[in-house]
Amino acid sequence: MSDDIFDAIIVGGGLAGGTAAYVLAQAGCDVLVVERGNFAGSKNMTGGRLYAHSLEKIIPNFAQEAPVERLVTREKISMLTETDGVTLDYQHTQQEEEAARSYTVLRSSFDQWLMEKAEDAGAQVITGVRVDEVLVKDGKVCGVKAGDDEIEAHVVILADGVNSLLAKQLGMTQKVNPHTVAVGVKELLEFTPQQMEDRFGCTNDEGLAWLFAGAPSGGYLGGGFLYTNKNTVSLGLVLGLHNVDKFEKTVPQLLEDFKQHPVVAPLIKDGKLLEYSAHMVPEGGMNMVSELVKDGVLVAGDAAGFCLNVGYTVRGMDLAIASGEAAAKAVLMAKEQNNYSQKELSCYQSLLNDSFVMKDMKLYKDLPSFLDNTRFFTDYPQMAANVMHDLFVINGPEKPVRKKILSQVKKVGVMNLIKDGFKGVRSL
Repeated sequence: MSDDIFDAIIVGGGLAGGTAAYVLAQAGCDVLVVERGNFAGSKNMTGGRLYAHSLEKIIPNFAQEAPVERLVTREKISMLTETDGVTLDYQHTQQEEEAARSYTVLRSSFDQWLMEKAEDAGAQVITGVRVDEVLVKDGKVCGVKAGDDEIEAHVVILADGVNSLLAKQLGMTQKVNPHTVAVGVKELLEFTPQQMEDRFGCTNDEGLAWLFAGAPSGGYLGGGFLYTNKNTVSLGLVLGLHNVDKFEKTVPQLLEDFKQHPVVAPLIKDGKLLEYSAHMVPEGGMNMVSELVKDGVLVAGDAAGFCLNVGYTVRGMDLAIASGEAAAKAVLMAKEQNNYSQKELSCYQSLLNDSFVMKDMKLYKDLPSFLDNTRFFTDYPQMAANVMHDLFVINGPEKPVRKKILSQVKKVGVMNLIKDGFKGVRSL
């Protein structure tokens, strides 16, 4: 082994790893980041929306220099049947304070920028290198092995994604469970500036985030998304992995059907396909959170299971950033004591518990099981479409509005509606 011992080795150059590297380097630590891809962000396919609050605390006004795509000022949620769509559309024109904003981003460029910030602060970064195993001596993690090279460190931070093989090696995470992960598939479609404005209402640097439920996921847990970038659109699906064997169609065919839906097809007509990607996504909420601390090692970001799908919004990036910051702070506290034991590093868990990360994860702990209900993706979208049809189609004598609505509610079942509503209130 080398005589040089790093304060910390970070495995993974995504947002959790990049944030941890930046915070540690800013504090003067000797930090090494090992990224398997050719550059930070090269393997990240997030759809993608960044809630600014967590990074704003670390790098104030970061959006003035970071390669963000558009400021999200419009939200849409659509319930789709095979042929119809009912959409909730919210537009806010007031400029929120920086921490309350959210931006669409493309990870390949955004992660590179964050890693460059870490390098400028003094972190060392090596790319195109896979870490094969974590080095353990006397029960304590003391570095990593990449090929024939063994590199020592006082602490290793694992930020290597949802299927963290290194965390599995240490027994810190369960084998990937189909009930706690989803498969995400995405296309990046290019449009002219005029098309971006005409079809999506994108003016200046403002943009839109749009989620779709119902038919896009084949009637099971999941949904579609559309995020507007500068001159591209991120369009795709996220589908619960445990239902894949129930789908009548393949995942690529589901994406193709989503693109051909009457609501979606006019929006993406003549879009130029620039990129196609697929990846596993953590979706289990608290049920997926791993063991976070052992002697000499911490787990952060997707590797720790920090992701939230609450139906009307999907979050992962702000949780990754905050967990990376907390991991870095825990390492700094351990360095002050020159003690990198599990007991000393357990302040990481305390930092997470005191932050929005664990508070939000615990708040929505029952939501994944609540959302795994086929009625949300079949009966309720159809009910909403039928109600709208009955309200707006005139063909003879009118019925009272209440009767129009109740007739459609009865098709779903009043008791089903009450039961699902009660469970929903409890899970939220």
